[in-house]
Amino acid sequence: MSTVLIADHHPVVHEGIRYILKNNPALEVVGSVHSGMELYGFLSERQPDVLIIEIDLPEINGINALRTIKNDYTKTKILVCTGHPEEVYALSAIKAGAAGYISKMAKPEELEKAIYQVARGGIYLNKKITDKLNAGMSPGRNLIAKFKKLSTRESEVLNLISSGKRNKDIAEALSINEKTVSTYKTRLLKKLQVDNVADLITRSRLLQISTT
Repeated sequence: MSTVLIADHHPVVHEGIRYILKNNPALEVVGSVHSGMELYGFLSERQPDVLIIEIDLPEINGINALRTIKNDYTKTKILVCTGHPEEVYALSAIKAGAAGYISKMAKPEELEKAIYQVARGGIYLNKKITDKLNAGMSPGRNLIAKFKKLSTRESEVLNLISSGKRNKDIAEALSINEKTVSTYKTRLLKKLQVDNVADLITRSRLLQISTT
């Protein structure tokens, strides 16, 4: 079971999400906070699997707060649930460390799907945003095509990199040495046509968007 924390200043949102998830055996709401101070207080004591957050939450600095949360609480995956337009903020939220972005106008079943997808390690954006991402790429640069060219081990390394694992952690997880991990990173940079690990992580997120 994945644990869920709700961070929103509107009580109706807390009650609504609890109601949506009350019969879902895979997702358990373990807390509700209404401000940035409450949020960081909760996270300092316990890191849930998923944080559902409104970027207008009082006492936090919007999109920039996502970076802080992602860096300081690496176990927790972030799903932004907001009234702000997806076309304006969704990609910025993903780049800042969120694993998903969904509008408060979404249907309950769509929200539940988004929470579950983020909980299991995927990325969630609505179909309109995903189609826009894929439409902007020529066939030769299609992310799905690039992903399919990766070996199984390369995909494993990529997934571990995108989850924030260091070379040492990756080596231990895959029972290989750190030098081999570095070799895989070099191959991934070349195959996915990026210049550094930060861009590699971003590309990995987009790959997950395209394949989940």
